[in-house]
Amino acid sequence: MSDDRLFLVTAAAGKTGGATIDLLLERGHRVRAMVRQEDERSHALAAAGAEVVVADFLDLDGVAAALRGVDGAYLCYPIREGLVEATAVFAQAATEEGVRSVVNMSQISARREARSHAARQHWLSERLLDRTGLLTTHLRPTFFAEWITAWWELRDGVGHLRLPFGNGRHAPIAAVDQAHVIAAVLVDPEPHDRAAYSLHGPVELDHHEIAALVSTTLGLPVRYEPISVEEFADAMTARGLPAHLVQHLSHVAVDYRDGVFAGTNDVVERVGHHHPLSVERYVRENKAAFATSGPRFVPAGR
Repeated sequence: MSDDRLFLVTAAAGKTGGATIDLLLERGHRVRAMVRQEDERSHALAAAGAEVVVADFLDLDGVAAALRGVDGAYLCYPIREGLVEATAVFAQAATEEGVRSVVNMSQISARREARSHAARQHWLSERLLDRTGLLTTHLRPTFFAEWITAWWELRDGVGHLRLPFGNGRHAPIAAVDQAHVIAAVLVDPEPHDRAAYSLHGPVELDHHEIAALVSTTLGLPVRYEPISVEEFADAMTARGLPAHLVQHLSHVAVDYRDGVFAGTNDVVERVGHHHPLSVERYVRENKAAFATSGPRFVPAGR
């Protein structure tokens, strides 16, 4: 059967967006990729077969143009100010353009009582989309497997994970695993209308266990060093991260300790028809990322 539907993927140069585009193109679907600017990543998307459009989430006319002729869209806004406004812009533009469905990237900490501003804004954005005529599905992932490489420090041949997560637990989920769910729901949205799916990897672990698995896989010593939320926030501020992001990360660290990010389920397999990566397999497939320190590691002695 031919399928001439067009799917829009926002944050197309990001990890979940890029992986979703790869899957949709592999399966013969038409894809429009929305990016903030033209660069090497957008050129690669075009070379792969996606139609690339440049638009800002807060530009109603630009978003409407990006959604023109689209059947379903993946909405993914970064952790920065403006989420609720961007969702309102998207909802209005999608309604005007006759878009049928949306897959909304939320987060597992999204709830009314969240102390993180970003998490509460995700909850508000979910409620906004639920009030539209769009077939709507919310995805609430736990921490990505990619977080391991982002916060990783390699120092004198020893790996370090210095994070404020205490003995909390979660089942890390890779972006590519989430993409399988996103693509599946885009193609067949009706069974998932108004669903909110928590997304988890296959095994729940604490960071001592994650460090041990990384150590075994890489063949070098790896240590998890619990630090305070204050030290974590100070390091992020010193690195120049936006205050909105620092506030979010500080409060979700407390959520993590309180079990908000814990658990596992079969959503990736049941909805995405895909077995999610284990931590060991993620590390094996991304060994190059562990050859140097990640972009956000918290240095010792702060």
